[in-house]
Amino acid sequence: VQLQASGGGLVQAGGSLRLSCTASGSIFSINTMGWYRQPPGRQRELVATITSGGGTNYADSVKGRFIISRDNAKNTVYLQMDSLNPEDTAAYYCKVEDVRTFWGTKAYWGRGTLVTVSS
Repeated sequence: VQLQASGGGLVQAGGSLRLSCTASGSIFSINTMGWYRQPPGRQRELVATITSGGGTNYADSVKGRFIISRDNAKNTVYLQMDSLNPEDTAAYYCKVEDVRTFWGTKAYWGRGTLVTVSS
């Protein structure tokens, strides 16, 4: 299973970005898909997750500004980020959990995509 993320970049405060992450491989199903971020000099933290049934969970710091969604047919998860501020600057990582393949069930991390918000 491979994860390909895209959509990061440089944006001014108040702007928007949309991240996407697609899982590819011999995948039967994916339960939870999500986004995490690691700001410079800090630990990785949860941003948002979404289950196969559409249930969502957000970090308090992004509630009302970010929206997570997914396309199950494409094994793709999206993160719409609005009203960005410099504190959102981080490397953003997608994660897929309870991924069922022929070889079993496990979680996978994608490579980070950098989001930089200038003031």
